[in-house]
Amino acid sequence: MRVTVLGAGTMGAGIARSAAAAGHEVALRDIEESRVADGLADIEATLEEGVARGAVTEAERTAALDRITGTTSLSEAAGGAALVIEAVPEDADLKRDVLGAAESHVAADAVLASNTSALSVTGLASALERPERLLGLHFFNPVHVMELVEVVVAERTSEATLATAREFVDSLGKTAVEVRDSPGFASSRLGVALGAEAIRMYETGVAGVADIDAAMELGYDHPMGPLELTDLIGLDVRLDVLEHLREELGERFRPPQALKRKVRAGKLGKKTGEGFYVWEDGEAVRPADEPSPAADETPGSDDETPRTNDETPGSADGAGGGR
Repeated sequence: MRVTVLGAGTMGAGIARSAAAAGHEVALRDIEESRVADGLADIEATLEEGVARGAVTEAERTAALDRITGTTSLSEAAGGAALVIEAVPEDADLKRDVLGAAESHVAADAVLASNTSALSVTGLASALERPERLLGLHFFNPVHVMELVEVVVAERTSEATLATAREFVDSLGKTAVEVRDSPGFASSRLGVALGAEAIRMYETGVAGVADIDAAMELGYDHPMGPLELTDLIGLDVRLDVLEHLREELGERFRPPQALKRKVRAGKLGKKTGEGFYVWEDGEAVRPADEPSPAADETPGSDDETPRTNDETPGSADGAGGGR
């Protein structure tokens, strides 16, 4: 299958890598040459890490890279594609524009998919002349490691479209979970609810960052705690999803104040080096509210310590930063 991935960021590069490793011919497209180059570099780096761990052979690495081409041309990327996966930032208008433009370059039987984690796929389909060809393919980060793909069926998704999507997910060696198009689907809705409650526990002093995460890792066998996971996903992404779900489902999804403060401060998690943890060389090394081993200052001296009184959850109007 020829697969086109629109967007060469973390998720787009991960999807392209997995598709190429599964034997598909892949075109990775972004609007700037530098973004395409960064995406291809990320793919090569993860494949090299796989070789170092013994999870990927040198021949598999070479074959996967040979199957991927990068471009800034939408017509070049989408032409001849059987499946086009949109993986641009989580903005409904942007996604509709990208999907609508892609539709004009593909064959009548090509399938279009969005990697949105929470936006209405039915709403995105409104930009298409043939909305029955669109569905959601919600991958998880890191794509080459995570086994789940949430297949989101919109109101007008056809059976043929769904069958093609399931065949593609199977070819990647991943498990498809089929969900109806609803706010947050299944995974994002449950995931952000857990993450938001963990943040509220932190900001009201119930427990520290590391202890909250350890409770879920050791008590519920989660591979990582909800605060470290929030850092990995991106605090700005979590905030965007919570704001969307609050609008769609009500005040139980109101974003915590601690999350909004960190996003305003540019502390977005792993990608910026600090969120609820401090990150070094891709690893969470310590909670951000703990001092560096070399520091003289005591904990609790900055704006990220737990708050009380008028700064507890629910005191603000819900406005917050985004990406």
